[in-house]
Amino acid sequence: MTIQGICEDRFGAVRETLATLLEGDDVGAAAAVYVDGEPVVDLWGGYADAARTVAWERDSITNVWSITKTMTALCALILADRGDLDLDAPVAEYWPEFAAAGKGGVLVRHLLSHTAGLPTWDEPMATEDLYDWEIATSRLAAQAPRWEPGTRAGYHAVTQGYLVGEVVRRVTGRSLGRFFAEEVAGPLGADFHIGLPAEHDHRVVPIIPPPAAPSPEADDPRNRPGNPPVPPAIANTLAWRRAEIPAANGHGNARSIGAVQSVLAGGGTARGVRLLSPEGCERVFEEQFRGTDQILGVPMRYGIGYGLNGGWLPNPRSCFWGGWGGSLVVVDLDARMTVSCVMNRMADPASDAGQRAFLLVMAAYEGLTA
Repeated sequence: MTIQGICEDRFGAVRETLATLLEGDDVGAAAAVYVDGEPVVDLWGGYADAARTVAWERDSITNVWSITKTMTALCALILADRGDLDLDAPVAEYWPEFAAAGKGGVLVRHLLSHTAGLPTWDEPMATEDLYDWEIATSRLAAQAPRWEPGTRAGYHAVTQGYLVGEVVRRVTGRSLGRFFAEEVAGPLGADFHIGLPAEHDHRVVPIIPPPAAPSPEADDPRNRPGNPPVPPAIANTLAWRRAEIPAANGHGNARSIGAVQSVLAGGGTARGVRLLSPEGCERVFEEQFRGTDQILGVPMRYGIGYGLNGGWLPNPRSCFWGGWGGSLVVVDLDARMTVSCVMNRMADPASDAGQRAFLLVMAAYEGLTA
């Protein structure tokens, strides 16, 4: 398998691991490693289509599902660092309608840590409703929390983006996608988009659903259909690309994910651009929940906008999040390293969804000790 791109010699294990994955069941993929804000690995290979006839190119981008949440969280952290957003304030201070149905005590940090009690919509939602910001946010503002906010966690798979995004819109007067483009991706020169303009369509690598793709009627939270149905192939539609769904429809590649998240790993600065203070970065590690996520059914530690290291990463000041099907980003502030990987073939949730990315992350850590 031909792997293209750059890779410092000490990180050769990342290249070898990516090649091994692509010689197996994977179709196309990319991996990147940034240290001190600079790219030391930027690799891609394989194919953009299931028939393996179209090559994955340097500037190919794909839907990265929930890795989008880390971009949305970074926007909130930037606003908090500037003093424009108080993470400990009630959401209703910025979004008055949100106080309805007993949510006056829901804090901004609850939205960022999946503890707000709004893991999905109570009122039936059509998939098309996700493309209407007013419908999606007004229905969340009107409904009651499913638990006392802050006391439990339940993964807000799709709703988190609308909740945080509406707060950002109320604070800045800009949509989350626009704020991200102007204040984050633009200054960093990062090819990541929340709401994809049409001029980028020709670079999009379609998602390849898992062999046992869930039916729209399934209600397994790991498969994300629920209310409304979100079948994997929806990512390949123009309507999905054009909408702003700040928890799930970001389009980018490993390079652009690393380019953005390396700001956090570098104490707020990457490649001469400062977006956060060191203190602002540390807010990620303010633990909001430790225990079993009642939607995912697995032990989790949630900080501000990111999952926190539960012992599977070498350094304590590490955070992460993954995308449905296997993509992953790890941000290690102790090592000042960011590792990101994306792929077009979605893994079966019951099999190897996390293993592929984990192998690439561990290969990157090998490079630090080489």
